[in-house]
Amino acid sequence: MPLLAPLPPRAPVHDYAGERFTADSNAFVLHGGSEGVYASAKAAAFIRRTPESAAAAEEDGNRTATVTAVIFEAVGGADVSVSGGRALCCTPDMARLGACTEGTATYRARNGTGWPRVFAASFLPGSLEASFPDETVAMARTGMYTLLFVHCDASLACGQVAARGKTIWKNSRGYLPGRMAPLLPFYGATSLAFAALAAYWFAQCAQFWREVVPLQSCATLVIALGMLEAATWYFDLAEFNESGVRPRGATFWAATSGALRGAAARVLVLAVAMGHDVVRPALAGLKSARVAGLGAAFFAAAEALEVSENVGTVSDRSPSPTRRLFLVLPVAALNAVFVYWIFSSLSKTLNKLKAKRMTSKLEMYRRLTNALIIAVAVSLGWITFEIHFKSTDEYNERWRAAWVIPAVWQLISFSLLCAVCLMWAPSQSSTRYAYLEDEEEGEDEDRDVEDTRPLIRPGPLSYVDNWPISVSKDATTIILRIDSGVYAKAAGDGGKRV
Repeated sequence: MPLLAPLPPRAPVHDYAGERFTADSNAFVLHGGSEGVYASAKAAAFIRRTPESAAAAEEDGNRTATVTAVIFEAVGGADVSVSGGRALCCTPDMARLGACTEGTATYRARNGTGWPRVFAASFLPGSLEASFPDETVAMARTGMYTLLFVHCDASLACGQVAARGKTIWKNSRGYLPGRMAPLLPFYGATSLAFAALAAYWFAQCAQFWREVVPLQSCATLVIALGMLEAATWYFDLAEFNESGVRPRGATFWAATSGALRGAAARVLVLAVAMGHDVVRPALAGLKSARVAGLGAAFFAAAEALEVSENVGTVSDRSPSPTRRLFLVLPVAALNAVFVYWIFSSLSKTLNKLKAKRMTSKLEMYRRLTNALIIAVAVSLGWITFEIHFKSTDEYNERWRAAWVIPAVWQLISFSLLCAVCLMWAPSQSSTRYAYLEDEEEGEDEDRDVEDTRPLIRPGPLSYVDNWPISVSKDATTIILRIDSGVYAKAAGDGGKRV
């Protein structure tokens, strides 16, 4: 709707820049916004409509048409339904019963509350524009509120009516919509948690910088991206809460850093699961290209989903299920590929470590496998809960708990990162987990590989200058084993090969 009066300097929240009404049931509807509002005796919460206009491309200037603005709260359902099957405009049958006036918007009033709040703007004969007056609606009760613009003139179908203007939604805690408000302190706490993890990791890297291996450098990158993601989400929401305007640049970079961190973390775990830089050389060739390609595909899919859901979003209204499903499916499919590839690679690496008797590396990989199994099990459980939560909350009545859904996903990924960092932290013995070209030729103490060649040792075995020597039970014969054979020596005799 064209803005006919200046706005307050800091609060243009919902902007209507020529959006057109669409058919819904037997009416034409424009969704003006949905937000959870926290009411408080100490701070005002309101929806303010500045002077707005509904512009109609009328061919017959002698008709009168009315656009109705309805503000309602979803309580045990909706006062006004926009999901087909319910008449939004008064029908001739309803008018004959005296329930309403034919051609006007219908709604269910809650006795004694004054809700829903209804406002009307009528086109005068020959006018192409109708304006709503400036109005502030105070919110004395916490709830999920929705604003709808409705008209019932069938002759103005096919998108002939458009809206221009702005509405200002103010929560008692700031301009953040109710669903998003708890995420502001959450990302503040997440930023501090990443800072603590980074301080520990960088301190270890600084202390044992000579022992840092390439995989630990990759972990450093993932930690840095996690810090950047949490910080940009926090500043994005803080700016939105303070001004009422969603900073598109900050939101875009927060979404991008999150997608990049997710892709880098998955590639890192996959490389570790394959044993690269641990039991085999670093990634190279065709396998390297496949891993990089999978990571790039995940980044592109996650970026599209995050940008679509967050950039420019100023409402608590859920996005179109069809569009969201179209964006979620590629991310889910790529996640499944990562999980399958990681666990199949882990199985092969564990078998290789068992065959080579690399006990320290084997124990480390077992701990990693356990951490991954726990993370995947929790993720599957949380996916099930999320589907149930969203499918049984048609009217957003549980909006105050909705922030927990994205928060738990962040906690799962952060917990897994912490587990990997604790297992792979730089230390004085970091290089014992790194791949060595001559690994199969060294000693057990240095390489963690046990000697499986058969020994002839009838008595207790001792080592003198790295030579295996055994003494017979009667102490009359010394048996010496070297690579060329086994020698027995008795007192006073020369060495005799046996």
